Amino acid sequence: MREVARVAGVSVSTVANVLSRPSIVAAETLARVQAAIEAVGYVPHGPARQLRGLPSPVVGSVTLDLANPFYAELNRGIEDGLAEAGCVILACSTDLRRTRERRLLTLLHAQAVRGIIISPIDDDPEPLLRLSRDGIPVVLVDHPRGRLDLCAVTVDDLLGGRLAGEHLIALGHRRIAFLGATVDPGPVLARREGVRQAVAAAGLDPAVSFVDVRLRLHPPPLLDAAAQAARRLVDRAAPPTAVVCVNDTAALGLLDGLHALGLRVPQDISVVGYDDLPFARRLAPALTTVHQPPYRLGRAAAELLLDESRPGHTHRETLFQPSLVVRSSTGPPGTEAAGDR
Repeated sequence: MREVARVAGVSVSTVANVLSRPSIVAAETLARVQAAIEAVGYVPHGPARQLRGLPSPVVGSVTLDLANPFYAELNRGIEDGLAEAGCVILACSTDLRRTRERRLLTLLHAQAVRGIIISPIDDDPEPLLRLSRDGIPVVLVDHPRGRLDLCAVTVDDLLGGRLAGEHLIALGHRRIAFLGATVDPGPVLARREGVRQAVAAAGLDPAVSFVDVRLRLHPPPLLDAAAQAARRLVDRAAPPTAVVCVNDTAALGLLDGLHALGLRVPQDISVVGYDDLPFARRLAPALTTVHQPPYRLGRAAAELLLDESRPGHTHRETLFQPSLVVRSSTGPPGTEAAGDR
């Protein structure tokens, strides 16, 4: 660091600020010090810096399924939100397993990471609260805060489920399925309940008009499981005329399974996704889905995590509102598609 300071013509404390708190350094000085770091070939020694009480630059990101494009986009938002603070993410996947989630949290705790951003599957909050008490900030993402003394970034998934259900009911559907999993996190439970509420609010009997279908996902090969679920749906004594899927990936698998059975979407059955991932509008038929912003969720979570180190920080929740995007995969039961609307 002394050599970097000499080459850049600054103090050692300025070099330290560039490495630990670059946001407080003037742009011209920052560029000069970064050029000197590259010229000298200096690489900070992480364990030594932590022994001196400096925070780790590593933030753990613990999500449900890294193979899901939603979490890839969410992690990109986290990464971009942390970049200006000189932090990087270590991305992990729980595969919807509570035991795996706890093991990952223990490993990240042992590494004294800067903080953890997590989409939890475990309904016991104690491991997360223990991390927070031990000085490792925890931010929930794509998950409500509830009564927990933690920061959270979430989407109103109850509303999202209702929007999907109301859309299908307005089209004339009276038997609507929700395609979820045997182990569902809080947001998915809210989406399922939102669809059920829409059915009940329309004066329909949920015991008759709401069909709850759950996939076994350990680990989650979601596309294959959803494709296989098509047969379970159509073989029912009173098959649903529309399906709301837990996410767009499940909807893609279901579309594939329905096509293999010779069924047409939406003429024979309507399909709604959730997330509005980029591929949704490119499918044939284009997918009606509930939009939520994974990149913005990730950036907001990163900002809350960084704010934890600032004086006067208070735990809070950032809530995003979903919206329905109507495309060609939904239509009145038993009629021809009307095209994108």
